[in-house]
Amino acid sequence: MKLFKVLMLICGLLSVFTAQAKTYMVGVALANLDLNFVSILRSQMEKQLKDKGLNSQFADAKGDVSLQIQQVDDFINQGADAIIINPVDTQGVMPVIAAAQKANIPLIFVNRKPEVKLTGKMAYVGSDSALSGKMEIEALAKRLDNKGNIAILMGALSTEEARQRTKAVEDYVKDHPGLKVIQKQSANWQRNEAVDKTLSWLQDGNDINAIIANNDEMAIGAIMALDQLKKSNVLVAGIDGTPDGLQFIMNGKMAVTIFQDAKGQATGAVDVAYDMLSGKKTEAYNWVPYQTVTTENYQEFTSKNQK
Repeated sequence: MKLFKVLMLICGLLSVFTAQAKTYMVGVALANLDLNFVSILRSQMEKQLKDKGLNSQFADAKGDVSLQIQQVDDFINQGADAIIINPVDTQGVMPVIAAAQKANIPLIFVNRKPEVKLTGKMAYVGSDSALSGKMEIEALAKRLDNKGNIAILMGALSTEEARQRTKAVEDYVKDHPGLKVIQKQSANWQRNEAVDKTLSWLQDGNDINAIIANNDEMAIGAIMALDQLKKSNVLVAGIDGTPDGLQFIMNGKMAVTIFQDAKGQATGAVDVAYDMLSGKKTEAYNWVPYQTVTTENYQEFTSKNQK
């Protein structure tokens, strides 16, 4: 009888050890690694996953929502214990949610907030898109003394942050009659597309006093177009606080950017995934704050958002 009890105790200890020794695999589905901020997110997540002792696989959807759905299915079929996703389309997330729920694994959205209610083993880690747009226009309007014509460079309209940031700008302008939005087009988060859109606006004779972009890459594209036309009297604002964006703040070409904390979002997403896998209680929405960056304080941010 004593021998039986000893054997049972040993078996119990072995099972505990085995459970503790399990290394989880996390699949990370990214929207488009051609986007600078998404690339920074990846590098920060890789570091945090390693620090947490988690195995990982990364996939790049290259802006294709169907490809991203397939990539998530592939992760699940390969035995992923959790999925972190930076969605291509924040309105088209139901297939991914259904797949994760069927597999009974955690699903953590990062950086881009899905436009559905999150419950159960789901969470969002990121920032409030509308707030970044509000902070951006407030800082820029102060430089304009709330007077002037504004053009807006929007991100991909399939994403919540492009629509919310743009709406925040337009809402502010409605409340300040001295300001007017005279042009608004999507440049899909891309620098080159922003160059083309800005050149077209200016060559068509639009009297633009400021260009407000949904991200730094498009703001930089606008600045490049202004430089081509030798126009130095147009203020430009962006969002993200990427190293490239901060360089343009430093040289006085960009008036303002809103720092979006890639490290905070990336580490937060990994931490939530780890906590879910460990059976700990987590929040459905995990907010990472923004900060306004100008020529006066940009040095505080130069070591951040690094790859």
